[in-house]
Amino acid sequence: MSDDPRVEIYTKTDCPYCEKAKDLFDAKGVDYVTYNVTGDEERFAEMKERANGRETAPEVFIDDELIGGWDDTSALDATGELDEKLGIADESDDDVVEHRPLIITGTGIAALTAGIYAARSDNDPLLFEGDEPGGQLTLTSEVDNYPGFPEGINGSELVNDMKEQAKRFGAELEHGIVASVDDDVRPFRVTLENGDVYTADAVIAASGASARTLGIPGEDELMGYGVSTCATCDGAFFRGEDMVVVGGGDAAAEEAVFLTKFAETVYLVHRRDELRAEDYWEDRVQEHVESGDIEVLWNTEATEVHGSPQDGVDSVDLVYHPEGHPTAKLDDGQTEERTLDVGAFFVAIGHTPNTSYLEETEVELDDEGYLRTRGGHGAGQTATDVEGIFGAGDVVDFHYQQAVTAAGMGSKAALDADEYLEGALPEATGEAEGSAEAPADD
Repeated sequence: MSDDPRVEIYTKTDCPYCEKAKDLFDAKGVDYVTYNVTGDEERFAEMKERANGRETAPEVFIDDELIGGWDDTSALDATGELDEKLGIADESDDDVVEHRPLIITGTGIAALTAGIYAARSDNDPLLFEGDEPGGQLTLTSEVDNYPGFPEGINGSELVNDMKEQAKRFGAELEHGIVASVDDDVRPFRVTLENGDVYTADAVIAASGASARTLGIPGEDELMGYGVSTCATCDGAFFRGEDMVVVGGGDAAAEEAVFLTKFAETVYLVHRRDELRAEDYWEDRVQEHVESGDIEVLWNTEATEVHGSPQDGVDSVDLVYHPEGHPTAKLDDGQTEERTLDVGAFFVAIGHTPNTSYLEETEVELDDEGYLRTRGGHGAGQTATDVEGIFGAGDVVDFHYQQAVTAAGMGSKAALDADEYLEGALPEATGEAEGSAEAPADD
């Protein structure tokens, strides 16, 4: 009888987080079995029963113990507990696991582009995937505006192709969440949440951003039970239900359009009287409004989600004010309250930069946590005010936040890092470029 743990993963079709879970165990060299619940009512009921009523995928089990979804699995991996459960924990007492010329935090578009350029420059880059491998683009079902793909491309496919490209040139990718960077010493000491320590001569911060939530009652309690920040991951579980999407930017518009494939009606809840999405997505939303698939609730905000882990979401409380931003005007006589019966609640209100691991460094962050970089003209545009640390992608860019601009910044960061490692990067002149407060995406 084998002493190897039995790993089981319940998945669904077109599930980015399911792919992340499988990639994690693949990277560890651990065998697992998968059960696809899409279209299989018996398997779905089995998953729901074993997962204490959760209706989202993936759901991971080790020797019949519920580990949970991707967030739970990733969190255990970050602390080293997952390796302990798998019987592969490293008992080494070595202080430093490895030294690299360059460490890149993240594996999104900016990080992977930086990895491609850095590897081609023989800088032996090591990329840490964090708790959202591949970044936000892996949650995008259709990418129509990335150059070179006239028919569009699935976000996960684009990211996976870039990973293979980076590996082909010699970049290495490892699972791990960076907890801190010590910039008081050279080389830099990069510590992971599981306690592993790496050193590097230069660091590129390209760790992207994580989805924001509303902070309203019921949201946390029902996350995974009908509340979600990923429509492409979870939308199919609520086929035939009425659904709510909160937000007014590109992400909210895209999720609302995507969910029309499954929902009876999609209610797009926006606190203002016009969307902030680009014209393409506004037009797509309008097409579905005209066909009756989407109803936009203008000047409206959600205040509470109702339901239970056993039965999922059953309704959401909303407030409306004709001048918008109603939660700031609850005592106004024009503010109206209503309750909407729905089976799912999706939040798409923007992102928060993943830069907490830099808070104890001398790297300057703005009030929202975005990195301030040198900017300007010539070399060193991605340099921070700590020599040897560079920033790229959504950790810097609160305004454009496009895959193509992230790729461009990633290439610049790798080129800047290469010049720094070669001792050729000029010293900073003037102040680093700053950013205004980043607006929510609704």
